[in-house]
Amino acid sequence: MTSVYESLLLKLANVAELAVQDQGTLNPQAKQALVRSTREFKDALREAQQYANTLPGGELSVEEQDEVIRMLENLRERKKCVDTPRQQLAEFADRVGNISSAAENDMKMEVDSTASTPA
Repeated sequence: MTSVYESLLLKLANVAELAVQDQGTLNPQAKQALVRSTREFKDALREAQQYANTLPGGELSVEEQDEVIRMLENLRERKKCVDTPRQQLAEFADRVGNISSAAENDMKMEVDSTASTPA
């Protein structure tokens, strides 16, 4: 699979090299080599295109893709609703922890203010 795409660059470089090798007059052998490498590049490009066209998942129209996206978004929202009780419990535990921490701080402040009050 990837070898098809990797070979495209090499074949294109070969065509470019042969095309600029003898800028002036091309002898028959050089012309044949250029034609052969160009044909090989074109065939490899066609093969890569055919491979890309047969990849799974590309047969959905834009409307069908939008529908799949909407369905996935709805599923995500439903899952959020399922996760909500767990999230609510975690938030409640955090609030209780914060309240108890605040109560401890208030108690410390009361003890300190009582101790510093003259009798």
